[in-house]
Amino acid sequence: MAKWEKWPGASARRPSLQVLVALATIYDCDVEDLLDMDDRRALPNGDLRILQHHAPEQPRTTPHPPAPAEPEPDRVLAAAAESATWAQWAESTNVGDIALEQLFADVQTLARDYLTDDPLLMFRRTCNLRDRVFRLLEGHQPPRQSVDLYVSAGYLCGLLAWMSSDLGNLRAADTHGRTAWLCAETAGHKALRAWVCSTRSKVAVWDGRLKDAVNHARRGALVSADGTVGALLACQEADAWSMLGARSEAEGALTRAEHAREVMTGTDEIGGLFSCPQARQENYAAGVHLLIGQPQAALREARSALDLLATQRVRAYGTEAQIRISQAAALLACGEPDGVMEALLPVLAMPAERRMGPVTQRMSDLAAAMGHGAAADASATTVARRAIVEWCADSAPRHLALSSGDGPN
Repeated sequence: MAKWEKWPGASARRPSLQVLVALATIYDCDVEDLLDMDDRRALPNGDLRILQHHAPEQPRTTPHPPAPAEPEPDRVLAAAAESATWAQWAESTNVGDIALEQLFADVQTLARDYLTDDPLLMFRRTCNLRDRVFRLLEGHQPPRQSVDLYVSAGYLCGLLAWMSSDLGNLRAADTHGRTAWLCAETAGHKALRAWVCSTRSKVAVWDGRLKDAVNHARRGALVSADGTVGALLACQEADAWSMLGARSEAEGALTRAEHAREVMTGTDEIGGLFSCPQARQENYAAGVHLLIGQPQAALREARSALDLLATQRVRAYGTEAQIRISQAAALLACGEPDGVMEALLPVLAMPAERRMGPVTQRMSDLAAAMGHGAAADASATTVARRAIVEWCADSAPRHLALSSGDGPN
């Protein structure tokens, strides 16, 4: 009502004929009593002519002579004017098609840059863009444009879920994941549904909810989406099964991942974090084979993944670090402790702000594994283990936890 009362000011909204009639009834006055000279100048001539024939439907508290019956042609004109007024509102929008296209391009940029840039900086940029999209959704636009905004919002919340998990805040990650799923369902967007399931499966794995991780991955696999998401979902299912000690289920999921890549159609509409290159798939396979007791296969896959990564234009430092950790763990399991330190040198050289939660956790697991087995007392093992422990003590999640709290929400 405040916007109607400010009309015809710049930040106000012109009341429709129906609104003016309703207000006159509420205030027990004639419609003309609500209009001053500025209002009359701003109203279209057609509306003014129609209002001259308006008569209140409710009885007034003070007696007035009965108004003459409204001529039938004027009622027809009034109805047409009301429809025209509503159509004008329905056609209006607070965002244009070019702006929507730019927003989607910005989402693609964030998903790509997160693989190589400072994670906290990328988190803040993603939050800022998400807030812009949310503000637009709170305004008015045609349904087609609303769907596009929901898709962008869903991918942005998916990015924030993944980032929050990497930065060690799994509760926040789960919240972003649920919001991303709401956006995917509202937009009815297949690819977004599948990638949100992938993101939620990843969060569940690192939260120790392994059966939830399997269910999220399987739910996403039921969506017929283009691109590499099918291969990634099967890899994530295999990862969860291997942590549960279910060897046959893990191997079956890896086989489905290979099949998904063979029958893949289309491309990934976002890319970057929301894509699964062959090197990323080999990284998952290496981790799974390590957990189900097949270190030789894991070593082959880790080396293959590093070769593939060398051919990629964009090298994701998180994926590369995990591949090298798998390589080191496989060497240790194969009785080759002397090669462990060499495999880990690029990881140990990572700056603290890039040492994400999953990488730090895998390094901690490797250090724990070094304390057992035939090579536990070897000098190479001792040196590598000490270096890993010192490395894990200075990580991005730890820095964030000790900061003022300007981090994942």
